[in-house]
Order: sequence, then structure tokens, then C-alpha cells
Amino acid sequence: CGKSTLLRLIAGLEEFNEGSIQLNGEPLKDLNKYARIMFQDGRLLPWKRIIDNVCIGLPRDYRIKAMDALQQVGLADRMNDWPSKLSGGQKQRVALARALVHDPLLLLLDEPLGALDALTRIEMQELIESLWKQRAFTSILVTHDVEEAVAIADRVILIEDGAISLNQPIRLPRPRQRTNPAFSMYVEEILEKILSRNPKKISLVKSSKELEM
Repeated sequence: CGKSTLLRLIAGLEEFNEGSIQLNGEPLKDLNKYARIMFQDGRLLPWKRIIDNVCIGLPRDYRIKAMDALQQVGLADRMNDWPSKLSGGQKQRVALARALVHDPLLLLLDEPLGALDALTRIEMQELIESLWKQRAFTSILVTHDVEEAVAIADRVILIEDGAISLNQPIRLPRPRQRTNPAFSMYVEEILEKILSRNPKKISLVKSSKELEM
């Protein structure tokens, strides 16, 4: 339904054919200088050390700021390592630090945790939530995982056939507990909405609970 395209449009990386994107009440006409995007893979340059990957495109005086960003994601001690030495989760932490070093007001997350194992994925969810609290940026997360959406988001939007079919605020205290009955209630309500339009996905829900959102 164009989830990644939507993020790229908001970032100013794609041109749209109709409609408009408003930024602080003004039409977005070029790259969105307030936004940074994080993709499913870290997209690290293998010939650059970790600190240099975080500093890509920045003046040398940003090195200290890059070190601070790595400190925030728990990888300050790996700053001089090569990307090949890192696990998948650590590479995503570096990618997150590379986005944060620009102090974005809007962080766009394009399924950045989709390829991680379950435990690492939960750790990254908690890290993103913690940094969101510290930095007070706005974030838009694209995910196929309903539980992930409920765990992180203030609002879950379901897009089907190019239109918004669900716009559900998530009113749960943070940090959110997956054992909370209210958490399960939100998950089930969203899944029910998805299954009412996609009955063939029932077997997928039972096995993984990861759906097209």
C-alpha cells in the first residue's frame, strides 16, 4: 500500500503526483531538513569504522557529537570497530545513532527491527522509546508487527487499499507491559480489524502475529 513510499515522501526523497505535505503549515518542497529516516538494514559503509559511519556527510567537529550518539545507543566502546564485527542489532543501533546525531524533529522508521531476533527486537523497541522520551522528537514507524505497534506507538494507523481504515489511539501507561490485559485488548482489536478484511491471513496470525499494516 506504499508504506515505505509514504516515509520517503515525508522525508522529501520522492516527488508526489497529487496532494500536498504540510510542514509547520507550509508545503514541503524539497528535502525535509527536520527529518531523518532509518531503514530495515543498517546501510553501513563496510570500509568505514563505526564512528565514521555515524559522521557521514558531517564536518569533523561533529565527531564528539557522534560519540555522544553512540553512547546513547550503548556502542561507544565499539566506535573504532568495523561494521563486519557487529551483530544485526548492533548495526541497527549504529544506524539509529547516525540518525540521532542530526537532532531530527521527525524520525522516520521503515521496519528497522524486522530482521532482528525477538529478544533484540524488544531491546531496540525499548531503546527507541527511551530516546524518544529524552529527545522529544516525533516518530513515524512502519511495521508489520501489531504487538510492536501497540508497544511503541501513541496512535496506530492501518492502511488498506491506499486508504486509512483504522486510526486507533493507544492509551496505555509507559513503560508498556505486554502482560497487561489492556495491551492484549488493543492487539486483538487491531487484528480483528485486519482479519475482517483479510480472512485468508488467519493462519499467519496464529503462527506469527505479523501482518500487513
